[in-house]
Amino acid sequence: MPLMLELQGVTQIFGGVTALEDVCFTASAGDITGVIGPNGAGKTTLFNIVTGIYSQTSGRVLFEGRDVSGLPPEKLATVGIVRTFQNIELFANMTVLENVMVGLHTRSRSGLLACSLRMPWAMREERQIRGEAVKWLEFAGIAELADVEAGNLPFGKGRLLEIARAMALQPRILLMDEPAAGLNSRETMGLAALIRQIRDMGVTVMLVEHDMELVMDICDRIVVLNLGRKLAEGTPRQIQDNPDVVAAYLGVDE
Repeated sequence: MPLMLELQGVTQIFGGVTALEDVCFTASAGDITGVIGPNGAGKTTLFNIVTGIYSQTSGRVLFEGRDVSGLPPEKLATVGIVRTFQNIELFANMTVLENVMVGLHTRSRSGLLACSLRMPWAMREERQIRGEAVKWLEFAGIAELADVEAGNLPFGKGRLLEIARAMALQPRILLMDEPAAGLNSRETMGLAALIRQIRDMGVTVMLVEHDMELVMDICDRIVVLNLGRKLAEGTPRQIQDNPDVVAAYLGVDE
């Protein structure tokens, strides 16, 4: 499979603290890649670099062969790099449907003035955006909540809304930061099925996750970070059998 994402010698230093050191790995198109490691291993820092929140101290991030290092998040989203967050970030006072429509408006041709003046072409596009937003709510299984204020959603439904909103941006790669955090076992099973659906739609997925059962179940490949360095990379079976990973992360005494 062609490479979707490649990190080449990525290093991130904050003051005198090295959060990531010479991290190299690839994610192939169509794969689900897990990034695991103890707290403080550098997982979220890595995601923040890939999605343009941080600019790395050194190294390169390549997306489909193009160096995208240092591009801002909004620019990266337009080329297909989209993420969800560990702490759900929704517009609490907007409805579920409006939350998805906001994301779709970033790709619309009609400005707010044209919409407010109810220009015919703007109204047509608004109807299209609404229809597309409903489609993504149906995909996430929350269409019946379209008119509910996002701030009133149960936590698990809020997670699904964030995924629906991210998918509405038409990502080529979706980075998911702790998507199972705060979910019960049934919700986690549903999340696993949804992530597989996303992959089956042709979207490459990369996730940071502490739920080892979920990671081992759905990931094609896994990257293990420890103390800011890549400790191991391989299939779920290879990671489970790696003594360095067992000692550093899985917590089993040798």
